[in-house]
Amino acid sequence: MDLIIFDLDGTLLNDASEISTFTKDTLALLSEKNIAYTLATGRTMLSAQRIVDGHDFVLPQIFNNGVAVWDPNTQQLTLENLLNNAEISTIFDVALTQGITPFVNVIDNNHHYIFHAETRHDVENELINNYFSNTKAKLLPVGSLPINSQVTNISMIGTAEPIHQMWREFNSHKNLVAYSGAALEGNNFWWLDVHHRYANKGAAVTNLKKQLGASKIICFGDGDNDLSMFALADESYAPQNAKVEVQNSASAVIGHNHKDGIAHFLRERFSL
Repeated sequence: MDLIIFDLDGTLLNDASEISTFTKDTLALLSEKNIAYTLATGRTMLSAQRIVDGHDFVLPQIFNNGVAVWDPNTQQLTLENLLNNAEISTIFDVALTQGITPFVNVIDNNHHYIFHAETRHDVENELINNYFSNTKAKLLPVGSLPINSQVTNISMIGTAEPIHQMWREFNSHKNLVAYSGAALEGNNFWWLDVHHRYANKGAAVTNLKKQLGASKIICFGDGDNDLSMFALADESYAPQNAKVEVQNSASAVIGHNHKDGIAHFLRERFSL
């Protein structure tokens, strides 16, 4: 059995962070041919499900860069490689030194929470008002964060210089890994996600391959958080908009995400 794994932002989604009509129809054609597919994204479960609901993603889905795996059939959520208290403290120390507010993502009994300190910048308030407030996650002050919470990741947003400095610092830590990219808010703002170093898409895809008995992994991605699954995939494809190192690691470079590059490739690859 072939198992197709899609990254979302910059890959399956267009530049408006949507599944286009052409891509939606392509996913339906995959389903008609009983070709298995699912997603592996850095997004939280709540954030991603708002986008993929109604698009026949029936297999287990990978969120938070492999920390969370949701099985829609059994309604079971599996969490692995969570951040511990010492790692959370380290992340907070670095972020607050740079004047950036960390947002702590917590899952407890399938309920989602975001704990944060007082915001310091307008872009952080915009993130709360335009994004977090529109999800089912409950926003709480960081002072009420329970000890030993199930922290999947800690996210931040800011200008390029402090974000890049933190990215370097976190990736030099033996227990942490950080991913970063240009934010949709523009104006030189960048997002940053910090996870436990053992949390990655590749490990989650390996587990899913075994669980489903897949014989071949075919994956699509555009960012550095996709490299771990590229390394184990039988076929890996990067859209033209992908980072250079991702393109260099791929089996081939295909069309741009905003031009339905993945959907066009799938129709040709599987004769849909």
